[in-house]
Amino acid sequence: MKGESAASDDDVASEILSHYSSASDTTSVLEEGTGGEQVDEQTAQEETEDKLKQCIDNLMDKSSKTRLAALESLRQAFSSRLLDDFLTERRLTVSDCLERSLKKGSGEEQAAAATVFALLCIQLGGGDEAEEGFKMLRPILTAILIDSTASIAARQSCARSLGMCCYVSAAEDGEDLIKSLALLESVFMSSYPNREGTLPTPKPGSSGLHSAALQAWSLLVTLCPASRLTVLLHLHLPKLQACLQSSDVNYRIAVGETIALLVELGRDLDEDFEVDDSESLCESLKSLATDGNKHRAKNDRRKQRSIFREVLHYIENEDFTEEKIRFGVENVYIDGWMRRRIYDAFKEILESGVRHHLQLCSVSHHSKNLQF
Repeated sequence: MKGESAASDDDVASEILSHYSSASDTTSVLEEGTGGEQVDEQTAQEETEDKLKQCIDNLMDKSSKTRLAALESLRQAFSSRLLDDFLTERRLTVSDCLERSLKKGSGEEQAAAATVFALLCIQLGGGDEAEEGFKMLRPILTAILIDSTASIAARQSCARSLGMCCYVSAAEDGEDLIKSLALLESVFMSSYPNREGTLPTPKPGSSGLHSAALQAWSLLVTLCPASRLTVLLHLHLPKLQACLQSSDVNYRIAVGETIALLVELGRDLDEDFEVDDSESLCESLKSLATDGNKHRAKNDRRKQRSIFREVLHYIENEDFTEEKIRFGVENVYIDGWMRRRIYDAFKEILESGVRHHLQLCSVSHHSKNLQF
Protein backbone atom coordinates (compact mmCIF):
# COMPACT_ATOMS: atom_id res chain seq x y z
CA MET A 1 0.00 0.00 0.00
CA LYS A 2 2.74 2.41 -0.84
CA GLY A 3 1.15 3.93 -3.94
CA GLU A 4 -0.47 7.32 -4.02
CA SER A 5 -0.69 7.52 -0.22
CA ALA A 6 3.09 7.47 0.20
CA ALA A 7 3.61 11.03 -1.00
CA SER A 8 0.92 12.45 1.26
CA ASP A 9 2.29 10.48 4.21
CA ASP A 10 5.68 12.07 3.56
CA ASP A 11 3.97 15.46 3.79
CA VAL A 12 2.58 14.59 7.21
CA ALA A 13 5.96 13.36 8.38
CA SER A 14 7.61 16.55 7.14
CA GLU A 15 5.08 18.71 8.99
CA ILE A 16 5.84 16.89 12.20
CA LEU A 17 9.60 16.93 11.67
CA SER A 18 9.68 20.67 11.01
CA HIS A 19 8.08 21.45 14.36
CA TYR A 20 9.69 18.82 16.54
CA SER A 21 13.33 19.08 15.52
CA SER A 22 13.88 20.38 19.06
CA ALA A 23 12.06 17.49 20.77
CA SER A 24 15.20 16.47 22.61
CA ASP A 25 14.84 19.58 24.78
CA THR A 26 11.96 17.91 26.60
CA THR A 27 12.59 17.28 30.27
CA SER A 28 12.91 13.59 31.07
CA VAL A 29 10.48 12.05 33.53
CA LEU A 30 13.54 10.70 35.29
CA GLU A 31 15.03 14.15 35.91
CA GLU A 32 14.44 15.57 39.38
CA GLY A 33 13.85 19.20 40.22
CA THR A 34 16.92 21.38 40.60
CA GLY A 35 15.50 24.06 42.89
CA GLY A 36 15.36 26.58 40.07
CA GLU A 37 19.06 26.31 39.29
CA GLN A 38 20.01 26.01 35.66
CA VAL A 39 21.88 22.83 34.83
CA ASP A 40 23.82 22.81 31.61
CA GLU A 41 22.61 20.44 28.94
CA GLN A 42 25.57 18.07 29.13
CA THR A 43 25.27 17.64 32.89
CA ALA A 44 21.53 17.07 32.65
CA GLN A 45 22.10 14.46 29.94
CA GLU A 46 24.69 12.66 32.06
CA GLU A 47 22.40 12.63 35.09
CA THR A 48 19.54 11.25 33.01
CA GLU A 49 21.73 8.53 31.55
CA ASP A 50 22.99 7.55 35.00
CA LYS A 51 19.40 7.11 36.18
CA LEU A 52 18.56 5.10 33.07
CA LYS A 53 21.56 2.84 33.68
CA GLN A 54 20.36 2.26 37.24
CA CYS A 55 16.89 1.35 35.95
CA ILE A 56 18.41 -1.14 33.52
CA ASP A 57 20.45 -2.66 36.37
CA ASN A 58 17.26 -2.90 38.45
CA LEU A 59 15.63 -5.04 35.76
CA MET A 60 17.91 -7.84 36.98
CA ASP A 61 17.00 -7.42 40.66
CA LYS A 62 15.59 -10.40 42.56
CA SER A 63 12.65 -8.33 43.81
CA SER A 64 9.66 -8.29 41.48
CA LYS A 65 8.63 -4.95 43.00
CA THR A 66 11.99 -3.43 42.06
CA ARG A 67 11.78 -4.83 38.54
CA LEU A 68 8.26 -3.48 38.07
CA ALA A 69 9.34 -0.03 39.27
CA ALA A 70 12.26 -0.11 36.83
CA LEU A 71 9.99 -1.11 33.95
CA GLU A 72 7.61 1.75 34.76
CA SER A 73 10.49 4.26 34.92
CA LEU A 74 11.81 3.03 31.58
CA ARG A 75 8.33 3.19 30.07
CA GLN A 76 8.03 6.83 31.09
CA ALA A 77 11.54 7.68 29.91
CA PHE A 78 11.22 5.90 26.57
CA SER A 79 7.88 7.64 26.00
CA SER A 80 9.04 11.15 26.78
CA ARG A 81 12.53 11.40 25.26
CA LEU A 82 14.45 10.40 22.16
CA LEU A 83 17.13 8.04 23.48
CA ASP A 84 18.15 6.15 20.36
CA ASP A 85 21.90 6.82 20.72
CA PHE A 86 21.93 5.73 24.37
CA LEU A 87 19.85 2.63 23.68
CA THR A 88 21.65 1.52 20.53
CA GLU A 89 24.70 0.77 22.68
CA ARG A 90 22.63 -1.09 25.29
CA ARG A 91 19.92 -2.71 23.20
CA LEU A 92 21.14 -6.27 23.77
CA THR A 93 21.35 -5.79 27.53
CA VAL A 94 17.87 -4.27 27.67
CA SER A 95 16.48 -6.99 25.37
CA ASP A 96 17.99 -9.72 27.56
CA CYS A 97 16.41 -8.19 30.66
CA LEU A 98 13.03 -7.85 28.99
CA GLU A 99 13.21 -11.44 27.78
CA ARG A 100 13.84 -12.56 31.37
CA SER A 101 10.83 -10.60 32.62
CA LEU A 102 8.65 -12.04 29.86
CA LYS A 103 9.72 -15.60 30.60
CA LYS A 104 9.76 -15.57 34.40
CA GLY A 105 7.76 -12.56 35.58
CA SER A 106 4.19 -12.30 36.79
CA GLY A 107 1.41 -11.30 34.41
CA GLU A 108 1.84 -7.68 35.44
CA GLU A 109 5.57 -7.81 34.79
CA GLN A 110 5.07 -9.54 31.43
CA ALA A 111 2.60 -6.86 30.35
CA ALA A 112 4.98 -4.07 31.38
CA ALA A 113 7.97 -5.72 29.68
CA ALA A 114 6.06 -6.17 26.40
CA THR A 115 5.15 -2.46 26.39
CA VAL A 116 8.74 -1.40 27.11
CA PHE A 117 9.94 -3.64 24.29
CA ALA A 118 7.57 -1.93 21.84
CA LEU A 119 8.95 1.42 23.00
CA LEU A 120 12.50 0.13 22.55
CA CYS A 121 11.75 -0.76 18.92
CA ILE A 122 10.29 2.69 18.33
CA GLN A 123 13.36 4.27 19.90
CA LEU A 124 15.68 2.29 17.64
CA GLY A 125 13.74 3.71 14.71
CA GLY A 126 13.20 0.76 12.43
CA GLY A 127 16.86 0.01 11.76
CA ASP A 128 18.71 -3.29 11.79
CA GLU A 129 18.98 -3.10 15.59
CA ALA A 130 15.20 -3.00 16.01
CA GLU A 131 14.76 -5.88 13.56
CA GLU A 132 17.37 -7.90 15.46
CA GLY A 133 15.54 -7.28 18.74
CA PHE A 134 12.20 -8.21 17.22
CA LYS A 135 13.51 -11.53 15.95
CA MET A 136 14.98 -12.20 19.39
CA LEU A 137 11.83 -11.57 21.41
CA ARG A 138 9.11 -12.49 18.92
CA PRO A 139 9.06 -16.19 19.99
CA ILE A 140 8.39 -15.38 23.64
CA LEU A 141 5.82 -12.68 22.79
CA THR A 142 4.12 -15.24 20.56
CA ALA A 143 4.18 -17.92 23.25
CA ILE A 144 2.48 -15.64 25.78
CA LEU A 145 -0.09 -14.38 23.27
CA ILE A 146 -1.34 -17.87 22.38
CA ASP A 147 -1.12 -19.25 25.94
CA SER A 148 -4.71 -19.50 27.20
CA THR A 149 -3.45 -19.79 30.80
CA ALA A 150 -1.43 -16.56 30.65
CA SER A 151 -2.65 -13.26 32.09
CA ILE A 152 -5.13 -11.48 29.82
CA ALA A 153 -3.31 -8.19 30.44
CA ALA A 154 -0.02 -9.78 29.39
CA ARG A 155 -1.56 -11.30 26.27
CA GLN A 156 -3.10 -7.96 25.27
CA SER A 157 0.21 -6.18 25.76
CA CYS A 158 2.01 -8.85 23.71
CA ALA A 159 -0.52 -8.45 20.88
CA ARG A 160 0.05 -4.68 20.76
CA SER A 161 3.82 -5.12 21.00
CA LEU A 162 3.93 -7.70 18.20
CA GLY A 163 1.95 -5.41 15.92
CA MET A 164 4.01 -2.30 16.66
CA CYS A 165 7.40 -4.02 16.58
CA CYS A 166 6.64 -5.74 13.29
CA TYR A 167 5.37 -2.46 11.83
CA VAL A 168 8.44 -0.50 12.93
CA SER A 169 11.22 -3.04 12.51
CA ALA A 170 10.20 -5.53 9.87
CA ALA A 171 8.09 -3.60 7.38
CA GLU A 172 10.27 -4.77 4.50
CA ASP A 173 10.42 -8.40 5.63
CA GLY A 174 7.49 -10.16 3.96
CA GLU A 175 7.91 -13.33 5.97
CA ASP A 176 7.75 -11.53 9.33
CA LEU A 177 4.71 -9.58 8.19
CA ILE A 178 2.82 -12.68 7.05
CA LYS A 179 3.67 -14.61 10.22
CA SER A 180 2.58 -11.76 12.46
CA LEU A 181 -0.68 -11.27 10.57
CA ALA A 182 -1.48 -14.98 10.81
CA LEU A 183 -0.70 -15.09 14.52
CA LEU A 184 -2.93 -12.11 15.34
CA GLU A 185 -5.68 -13.55 13.14
CA SER A 186 -5.58 -16.78 15.12
CA VAL A 187 -6.46 -14.78 18.23
CA PHE A 188 -9.35 -12.57 17.10
CA MET A 189 -10.88 -15.06 14.66
CA SER A 190 -12.13 -17.04 17.67
CA SER A 191 -14.72 -14.25 17.97
CA TYR A 192 -16.06 -15.00 14.47
CA PRO A 193 -19.48 -16.66 13.99
CA ASN A 194 -19.68 -20.42 13.60
CA ARG A 195 -21.05 -22.20 10.52
CA GLU A 196 -24.60 -21.55 11.68
CA GLY A 197 -23.82 -17.84 11.89
CA THR A 198 -23.94 -17.70 15.69
CA LEU A 199 -21.40 -15.64 17.58
CA PRO A 200 -19.60 -17.51 20.38
CA THR A 201 -20.20 -16.49 23.99
CA PRO A 202 -17.10 -14.52 24.96
CA LYS A 203 -15.02 -15.75 27.89
CA PRO A 204 -14.11 -13.24 30.62
CA GLY A 205 -11.53 -10.81 29.28
CA SER A 206 -11.51 -12.27 25.80
CA SER A 207 -13.15 -9.25 24.14
CA GLY A 208 -10.30 -7.00 25.28
CA LEU A 209 -7.78 -9.49 23.93
CA HIS A 210 -9.64 -9.76 20.62
CA SER A 211 -9.72 -5.96 20.35
CA ALA A 212 -5.96 -5.67 20.95
CA ALA A 213 -5.19 -8.39 18.40
CA LEU A 214 -7.57 -6.94 15.80
CA GLN A 215 -6.12 -3.43 16.15
CA ALA A 216 -2.55 -4.74 15.92
CA TRP A 217 -3.54 -6.75 12.86
CA SER A 218 -5.19 -3.78 11.19
CA LEU A 219 -2.01 -1.74 11.71
CA LEU A 220 -0.04 -4.40 9.83
CA VAL A 221 -2.66 -4.64 7.09
CA THR A 222 -1.65 -1.10 6.07
CA LEU A 223 1.71 -2.57 4.96
CA CYS A 224 0.28 -5.41 2.85
CA PRO A 225 0.91 -5.57 -0.90
CA ALA A 226 -2.14 -5.49 -3.15
CA SER A 227 -2.16 -9.25 -3.79
CA ARG A 228 -2.24 -10.06 -0.07
CA LEU A 229 -4.75 -7.32 0.70
CA THR A 230 -7.22 -8.69 -1.83
CA VAL A 231 -7.18 -12.06 -0.07
CA LEU A 232 -7.64 -10.46 3.37
CA LEU A 233 -10.58 -8.35 2.23
CA HIS A 234 -12.38 -11.40 0.84
CA LEU A 235 -11.71 -13.47 3.95
CA HIS A 236 -12.37 -11.01 6.75
CA LEU A 237 -14.93 -8.38 5.72
CA PRO A 238 -17.97 -10.73 5.82
CA LYS A 239 -16.95 -12.20 9.19
CA LEU A 240 -16.25 -8.81 10.71
CA GLN A 241 -19.69 -7.58 9.66
CA ALA A 242 -21.20 -10.34 11.81
CA CYS A 243 -19.02 -9.26 14.76
CA LEU A 244 -20.77 -5.89 14.82
CA GLN A 245 -23.34 -7.71 16.94
CA SER A 246 -20.76 -8.49 19.63
CA SER A 247 -21.92 -7.92 23.21
CA ASP A 248 -18.78 -5.87 24.04
CA VAL A 249 -18.91 -2.21 23.08
CA ASN A 250 -15.15 -1.74 22.72
CA TYR A 251 -14.85 -4.78 20.49
CA ARG A 252 -17.77 -3.55 18.35
CA ILE A 253 -15.97 -0.23 17.93
CA ALA A 254 -12.67 -1.94 17.02
CA VAL A 255 -14.55 -4.03 14.46
CA GLY A 256 -16.30 -1.00 12.99
CA GLU A 257 -13.06 0.94 12.60
CA THR A 258 -11.37 -2.09 11.02
CA ILE A 259 -14.21 -2.47 8.52
CA ALA A 260 -13.85 1.19 7.54
CA LEU A 261 -10.07 0.76 7.16
CA LEU A 262 -10.45 -2.34 4.99
CA VAL A 263 -13.03 -0.63 2.78
CA GLU A 264 -10.73 2.38 2.38
CA LEU A 265 -7.83 0.12 1.39
CA GLY A 266 -10.12 -1.77 -0.99
CA ARG A 267 -11.18 1.49 -2.63
CA ASP A 268 -7.54 2.52 -2.94
CA LEU A 269 -6.94 -0.70 -4.87
CA ASP A 270 -10.04 -0.40 -7.03
CA GLU A 271 -12.19 2.72 -7.26
CA ASP A 272 -15.18 0.47 -8.03
CA PHE A 273 -14.67 -1.66 -4.91
CA GLU A 274 -17.93 -2.53 -3.17
CA VAL A 275 -18.68 -4.39 0.03
CA ASP A 276 -20.69 -7.58 -0.36
CA ASP A 277 -24.20 -7.10 1.02
CA SER A 278 -23.51 -3.42 1.64
CA GLU A 279 -27.19 -2.79 2.38
CA SER A 280 -27.10 -5.16 5.34
CA LEU A 281 -23.83 -3.62 6.54
CA CYS A 282 -25.28 -0.11 6.43
CA GLU A 283 -28.36 -1.24 8.34
CA SER A 284 -26.14 -2.65 11.10
CA LEU A 285 -24.09 0.55 11.19
CA LYS A 286 -27.22 2.72 11.35
CA SER A 287 -28.51 0.68 14.28
CA LEU A 288 -25.25 1.14 16.18
CA ALA A 289 -25.05 4.84 15.27
CA THR A 290 -28.46 5.45 16.84
CA ASP A 291 -28.32 2.91 19.68
CA GLY A 292 -30.29 4.14 22.68
CA ASN A 293 -30.08 0.98 24.78
CA LYS A 294 -30.47 2.17 28.38
CA HIS A 295 -28.74 -0.96 29.69
CA ARG A 296 -25.44 0.39 28.32
CA ALA A 297 -23.40 3.04 30.08
CA LYS A 298 -24.08 6.57 28.84
CA ASN A 299 -20.45 7.17 27.85
CA ASP A 300 -20.33 3.84 25.99
CA ARG A 301 -23.47 4.75 24.04
CA ARG A 302 -22.10 8.18 23.18
CA LYS A 303 -18.74 6.81 22.05
CA GLN A 304 -20.36 4.05 20.01
CA ARG A 305 -22.80 6.39 18.26
CA SER A 306 -20.02 8.85 17.40
CA ILE A 307 -17.71 6.22 15.91
CA PHE A 308 -20.40 4.44 13.94
CA ARG A 309 -21.77 7.68 12.51
CA GLU A 310 -18.30 8.25 11.07
CA VAL A 311 -18.03 4.69 9.77
CA LEU A 312 -21.50 4.81 8.19
CA HIS A 313 -20.81 8.21 6.61
CA TYR A 314 -17.61 6.86 5.06
CA ILE A 315 -19.17 3.63 3.77
CA GLU A 316 -22.13 5.46 2.21
CA ASN A 317 -20.43 8.62 0.94
CA GLU A 318 -16.71 7.76 0.72
CA ASP A 319 -16.11 10.80 2.88
CA PHE A 320 -13.83 10.93 5.93
CA THR A 321 -14.17 13.67 8.53
CA GLU A 322 -10.67 15.11 8.70
CA GLU A 323 -9.17 15.32 12.16
CA LYS A 324 -6.74 18.07 13.15
CA ILE A 325 -4.08 17.10 15.70
CA ARG A 326 -2.55 20.22 17.23
CA PHE A 327 1.13 20.19 18.27
CA GLY A 328 1.95 23.57 19.76
CA VAL A 329 1.46 26.02 16.91
CA GLU A 330 1.55 23.29 14.27
CA ASN A 331 -1.20 20.96 13.03
CA VAL A 332 -1.16 17.46 11.60
CA TYR A 333 -4.18 16.31 9.62
CA ILE A 334 -5.56 12.78 9.84
CA ASP A 335 -7.50 12.48 6.61
CA GLY A 336 -8.25 8.77 6.33
CA TRP A 337 -8.78 5.55 8.27
CA MET A 338 -5.28 4.29 7.49
CA ARG A 339 -3.60 7.35 8.96
CA ARG A 340 -5.92 7.23 11.96
CA ARG A 341 -5.03 3.59 12.67
CA ILE A 342 -1.30 4.33 12.45
CA TYR A 343 -1.55 7.45 14.61
CA ASP A 344 -3.76 5.73 17.20
CA ALA A 345 -1.37 2.77 17.42
CA PHE A 346 1.59 5.02 18.21
CA LYS A 347 -0.50 7.11 20.60
CA GLU A 348 -1.62 4.00 22.49
CA ILE A 349 1.99 2.94 23.10
CA LEU A 350 3.57 6.38 23.58
CA GLU A 351 0.62 8.06 25.33
CA SER A 352 1.38 11.74 26.04
CA GLY A 353 4.87 11.38 24.55
CA VAL A 354 3.57 10.70 21.05
CA ARG A 355 4.41 14.18 19.73
CA HIS A 356 8.09 13.83 20.63
CA HIS A 357 8.39 10.49 18.89
CA LEU A 358 6.63 11.45 15.69
CA GLN A 359 9.91 13.13 14.76
CA LEU A 360 11.73 9.82 15.19
CA CYS A 361 9.07 7.94 13.26
CA SER A 362 9.18 10.45 10.42
CA VAL A 363 12.94 9.95 10.09
CA SER A 364 12.39 6.19 10.10
CA HIS A 365 9.72 6.66 7.44
CA HIS A 366 12.24 8.09 5.02
CA SER A 367 14.89 5.46 5.76
CA LYS A 368 12.68 2.38 6.08
CA ASN A 369 9.66 3.38 3.99
CA LEU A 370 7.30 3.44 6.93
CA GLN A 371 3.90 4.89 6.25
CA PHE A 372 3.50 7.72 8.75
